Amino acid sequence: MTIYLKKGQKINLSKEKKGLSKIFVALGWDEVGKNLSFFQRLFSNPEDIDCDASALLLSDGKVSAGYEDIVYFGNLKHKTGAVYHSGDNLTGAGEGDSEVINVDLSSLPKKYDGVVFVVNIYKARERDQHFGMLTNAYIRIVDVSTKNEICRYILSDNYDRKTAMIVAKLTKENDEWHFDAIGEATNDNRISEMADRFR
Repeated sequence: MTIYLKKGQKINLSKEKKGLSKIFVALGWDEVGKNLSFFQRLFSNPEDIDCDASALLLSDGKVSAGYEDIVYFGNLKHKTGAVYHSGDNLTGAGEGDSEVINVDLSSLPKKYDGVVFVVNIYKARERDQHFGMLTNAYIRIVDVSTKNEICRYILSDNYDRKTAMIVAKLTKENDEWHFDAIGEATNDNRISEMADRFR
């Protein structure tokens, strides 16, 4: 049975699912403008919103300099092979998950004690786009072995004029993995700005 989390809540994944080793973290969203009629879209000519989901691998709570510990559209697979991105979705179109990041908890080297999941809108400032133009945003954790959804966090705050978001965090504590629903919006414009928050 799925556990529905609210902002600020935290659960112990290792206790919820004994022997948990491989998960995928799925993020989804829809554009508000997608509900416009054909004629409304024809005359307003809205530009697709390209949201990019990324994972920051932390060691002692910090991400290393450069991009080697960031899994994103420009680096789809971490050097350890333990974290990899399903690929960039340029529009968020379609039913279900928009982007998926896979995490092999059992093979993640011990030096990494956390993984932060973030989303930013590509060229948000240049295109004058923000999260207030999106709806139905969520993040969910799925056990790869059973395909069962363990937990889901629906982002329901007002994120108007915000261009990026620290969505959630996996943290290893005493060899057990915890999941934190964060939902903190920022005005960062690119992944490097978000990574600087954890350096």
